[in-house]
Amino acid sequence: MPAGKVNDMPPRTVARVAGAVYLAFVLVSVLAGLVGHIGMGGSAQVYDSIITNPWSFRLALVFAYLSAFFFLVAAWGLYVLLRPVNGHLALLFLLLNAVGVGIQCASMIPLISALLQQDGAGHLQSYSADQLKDLAYLSIDVYKTAFATAQLFFGTWLFPLGYLVFKSGFLPRILGVILMIDGVGVMIWFLQALLLPAYPAISYPSFVIGFIAEVGLALWLLIMAVKVEPAEGGRTGK
Repeated sequence: MPAGKVNDMPPRTVARVAGAVYLAFVLVSVLAGLVGHIGMGGSAQVYDSIITNPWSFRLALVFAYLSAFFFLVAAWGLYVLLRPVNGHLALLFLLLNAVGVGIQCASMIPLISALLQQDGAGHLQSYSADQLKDLAYLSIDVYKTAFATAQLFFGTWLFPLGYLVFKSGFLPRILGVILMIDGVGVMIWFLQALLLPAYPAISYPSFVIGFIAEVGLALWLLIMAVKVEPAEGGRTGK
C-alpha cells in the first residue's frame, strides 16, 4: 500500500481503530493487575504473586508489556485523528505518551530481577532466605517508584489531548473536559506517590476519574466514532 494511503484513511475508521486499541490497553492492564498485581498492587501483593505462582507472574508481565504497546498505538491513532485540529499539540501529546510508555516499560525490569532472585540461581545461593526477600522487596519498591515517575508524562499528555478533543468539533466536548480533569488527578497521584507515599488514599479519587475518562473515550471512539470528518485548521466538513 502506498504511504499516502495511510493519510487517506477515513476519520471514522481511525477513530474506531484507536478506540479498539485503547480499550484493549485498559482490559490488558486490568488483567496484569488481576494476575500479578502489576500496576496498582502494593509491594506485599506483588511479592506474594512472585512467590506463590511465578508462572502467573510472568504472564502478568507479558500483559503489562502488551498494555504499554497498546497504549502507544492508541496514542498514535489519536494523533492521526486530532492532528488536523492542531498538529503541534497533537505531536506534543504523542511524545509525552511515548516517554511515559518508555519509563513504564523500564520500570518493570526490577520486577524481572525480583522474579529471578526467587529462582535460586547458583550465584544467589550464598544469600539467606531473608536476604533474598529483602532484595525482592527493594526491586519491587524501585519498580513502584519508577512506575509513579511515568505518571508525570501520563498526566501531562492528557492536557493537550483533552484540549484537542474539546476543540475538535467532532468529539463530545465533555470528553475533553473529563480528560483534562483526569490529567489533574494523575498529577496528584504522581506527587502523592513521590512526596507522600504513606498516604495512598489521596490518589484514590483520581483512579475513578481516570477509569471514567479513558474507558469513556475508548468506548465513544469504538462505538460512535466521529460525527464528521475533520478538515485542516480544526474545522469540520460534511
